Amino acid sequence: MYKRLINLLTSALLALSPALVLAKQADFSQPIEIKSESQFLDGKLKKLVLINDVQITQGTLNILADRLEVEDHLGKGKEIFTATGRPAYYRQELDDGKIVEAEAFEIRYEVATRTISLTGKAKLNQNARTVTAESITYDMEKEQFKATGSGDGEGRRVTTIYSMEPEETPPAQSDSDEQDDDNE
Repeated sequence: MYKRLINLLTSALLALSPALVLAKQADFSQPIEIKSESQFLDGKLKKLVLINDVQITQGTLNILADRLEVEDHLGKGKEIFTATGRPAYYRQELDDGKIVEAEAFEIRYEVATRTISLTGKAKLNQNARTVTAESITYDMEKEQFKATGSGDGEGRRVTTIYSMEPEETPPAQSDSDEQDDDNE
């Protein structure tokens, strides 16, 4: 019963929030640049480990972390980047100009599938919505995300908060404007 309700609520959230994951498409044709204080390459395993003040940039996509492991044994364009931190951060501009931000203890970016997986106190912010869960995975191509709780304790549930932004009101008329109206 509860699983059906959770699936129904997840489907409703996906239907109501399609713009939540519209990544900037031009970013994916940009080169990936990685900076850090220290790097170690294992040529046999085709694994690169970067430590301290790690920054990944691809167009407007930015990931900041304490540590990054890059697996490139699958070939060019199929790299997997696993960033860790307390927390690690992700930020990207969307095609509509809005910003999506996320954080988690682990951020896994799979270039070939254009998916990002957030694990460990995951949080995703975009369009006055904040989703928190133990893990969040979203597919930038399909414009879909899935959030899951841990199943136990405080993190067992997924929470979505919609911020209610006040509508803009016209500027108040000043006393001098009122006096000008009286003089006419």
